[in-house]
Amino acid sequence: MTYVLFAVGLLVLLLGGELLVRGAGAIARRAGMSPLLIGLTVVGFGTSAPELLVSVDAAMGGQPAIALGNALGSCVANILLILGAAAVIFPLQVPFRRLWRDLGFMLLAVAAIWLMLMDGTVSRLDGLLLLAGLAAFLTTAIRTSEPVVETGESPLAPVWQAAAMTLGGLVLLVFGADLLVDSASEIARGFGISPAVIGLTVVAIGTSLPELATSVIAAIRRQTDIAVGNVVGSNIFNIFGILGTTAMISPIPAEARFVTTDMPWVAGTALGLALVAALLGTVPRLFGAGLLLIYAAY
Repeated sequence: MTYVLFAVGLLVLLLGGELLVRGAGAIARRAGMSPLLIGLTVVGFGTSAPELLVSVDAAMGGQPAIALGNALGSCVANILLILGAAAVIFPLQVPFRRLWRDLGFMLLAVAAIWLMLMDGTVSRLDGLLLLAGLAAFLTTAIRTSEPVVETGESPLAPVWQAAAMTLGGLVLLVFGADLLVDSASEIARGFGISPAVIGLTVVAIGTSLPELATSVIAAIRRQTDIAVGNVVGSNIFNIFGILGTTAMISPIPAEARFVTTDMPWVAGTALGLALVAALLGTVPRLFGAGLLLIYAAY
């Protein structure tokens, strides 16, 4: 039965990703917004729902440190695992001219949380500053977005239908990820794998499954702007939104290892993505395969 639930969770996840990409793309066309902006905001933030739920639950349960590992680990997975997997399927365009502000916000978020961690705690004041950073990002992204002129090549879906597909896709992603993580954890325990290893692998990757499913589906459908925007937007939301919200609920204690071990990976992957955008403007298949190998090493 556990294996059946695992298969069902995977199918629900893929269906949710398909609905979200279709719905978000339709909203972008209907509103004259670029797919990149939709990926950075609606898709990027929406697929971070599992991380947000896990982090808020941990904070309210008196374990805010779990939120820190969850958010930082997801940032690394977003670039190495998700962007790598999507690029292997279809080479991704990473247009620096349109992405430089958003990449700048991502690097700013990484630098801000690294500085905040150095005193051993992400305080409520820090959380407020992080949420202010999120508000600044959203305002800038919306104001600087280039309007898209609809060509009329294909009929537009009604607004209610596009919104229903987007919301339904998000719900299915969260439900599918939860089902997949629970069943995979049960299978792992059956093979005698320790809870610690399960937490570092199945659960950590599990909360990033919505981003993975969405970016992979977007790559298959050749909607690379949504795939790339999803990763960048999710990383920004992980730090500014999730850690900001968590710190406002309960200050987050930070072990020294977060500063010395985990943050170099977060900063290195974020800076690497910015350099790829500036120097190459694309993530080819071979480069994507390299990202997957680096994630396996991590």
